[in-house]
Amino acid sequence: MRAYSLDLRERVLADFDAGASQIETARKYRVSTRWIYKLRRQRTETGDLRPRRGQTGPPRALAGREEELTELVRQSPDATLEELRQQLTATVSAVTVWRALKRLGLTLKKSCPGG
Repeated sequence: MRAYSLDLRERVLADFDAGASQIETARKYRVSTRWIYKLRRQRTETGDLRPRRGQTGPPRALAGREEELTELVRQSPDATLEELRQQLTATVSAVTVWRALKRLGLTLKKSCPGG
């Protein structure tokens, strides 16, 4: 779902500030009264009406440790994910290490034993 435009936000608050109730304003612009409440609170707290960028979950487990992981791969390019995981200062899963490597554009090339 896309955020409401800045123009709509300004018009909603202008009507509300001019004396219209939240319910009247919500009906006029086809928005929820809760959204108007949140918009008013955002204006009071930040002075800004622009849409906020959403937070999409908890911070990454290896955030800030990209250099450490890159250095480990440079030192041991043939290490497995499990070996890298054990060498890290953070307690994470092998999948977390794999995802971080993918984001960094680093690959671990392994040849099949017999292939």
